Amino acid sequence: MPFPALLARLGLDRPELRAWAMYDWAASAVQTTIMVAVFPIYFVRVAGADLPGAGATQRLAAINTLALVIIAFASPVLGALSDYGAVKKRFIAAFMGIGILSIAGMFLIHTGDLTLASWLFVLALIGATGSFVFYEALLPHLAGGEDLDRVSTAGYALGYLGGGLLLALNLAWIQQPAWFGLPSGPGLTESEATLPVRLAFVSVAVWWVLFSLPLFRRVPEPPARPQVDEHGGAGPVRAAFMQLAGTFRELRGYRQAFLMLLAFLIYNDGIQTIIKMATAYGTEIGIGQGALIGAILLVQFVGIPCSFLFGILAGRIGAKRSLFLGLLSYTGISILGYFMQTATHFYILAGMVGMVQGGTQALSRSLFASMIPRHKSGEFFGFFSVFEKFAGIFGPLIFAGTIAATGSSRNAILSIIGFFAVGAAILALVDLDEGRRAAREGEAPPLVG
Repeated sequence: MPFPALLARLGLDRPELRAWAMYDWAASAVQTTIMVAVFPIYFVRVAGADLPGAGATQRLAAINTLALVIIAFASPVLGALSDYGAVKKRFIAAFMGIGILSIAGMFLIHTGDLTLASWLFVLALIGATGSFVFYEALLPHLAGGEDLDRVSTAGYALGYLGGGLLLALNLAWIQQPAWFGLPSGPGLTESEATLPVRLAFVSVAVWWVLFSLPLFRRVPEPPARPQVDEHGGAGPVRAAFMQLAGTFRELRGYRQAFLMLLAFLIYNDGIQTIIKMATAYGTEIGIGQGALIGAILLVQFVGIPCSFLFGILAGRIGAKRSLFLGLLSYTGISILGYFMQTATHFYILAGMVGMVQGGTQALSRSLFASMIPRHKSGEFFGFFSVFEKFAGIFGPLIFAGTIAATGSSRNAILSIIGFFAVGAAILALVDLDEGRRAAREGEAPPLVG
């Protein structure tokens, strides 16, 4: 297939669309290297080296919760600001600045620098997630209809690929520093021994800046939204929460879609906790850094084809049954995680996560989409996005609380099963036929010319 035809099929036939999608490539390195793979290991092994037992893992869970709470409550306000002002690219740059400076500052973290590491991680998470609020708000101004789905999917795929490639490069120089002219061998000082990992943090900041440039050069700034007085003269911040409350009341009228959203909030909290805490837990029980990062790479690249395979499975046995299968797999992953001892065990669990991670996320979105009126999809998916940001708050909180109560991360791993059990129980109550019928009945009548 000729390259221009391939780009058109992917929905990236225009320069501004390719520039938009490249931001996902740029910023996804934060997800892989900082949030999931390299930094959590460094946090437990180096920054939290002075904490006994599972103390560092507990602290990492707590700061994850703090950052996600801030992001979840700020998201509707940021969304409102992005709607009412022609400032989307400026806000992307501002939040990028916070994230990039925080991640570059991680180069300064040494043994015992727990407070510095904690605050830099919180700021990095806020910077990355805040920038994505405005990045995603650009998409409807660049594409519409079927192109919207294709462009969004292409951005997601590029993010998977970009984050995975930089993580692979990070793994190479962490495991084989001599290949890159970095200090190696016995007798290294603490600063020399940690240099490859600290340079990995700097590489994320550079990667983020470099591959974000096309967005600022090629993507036009959308015009400001007219200031319509929809909320009695309320400012954008108050109006954002008023609009969120109104959407919540309206969504409750679609009972099956609301139940699906509630189930997703709960079981996705468990999924996000596994993603964020896996390497910290593996580090605590003595699995080597190279094996941990390699396993996260496995998740990245297994996840892409298995997402498509999960879609094929859903076509044969139904999306709801496939989703139950995914949640059952996550329950098994948690149980096996409790007994995990070796790097081989971690690789097996990583492969299992890669097989179901993308599929459960995709099927959750498609089931919800099938039970809401199409003319309200933007409004309801905005609410879905807020719920996605809340997912991941309570899991790390319970993870940290379980460690505090029992002194064991193994017990904390088992506590996650509750999220899958409760989420699956609510999902079982969802009547897809009724939900889809209500969505059709709620469709706006076609305009007659």
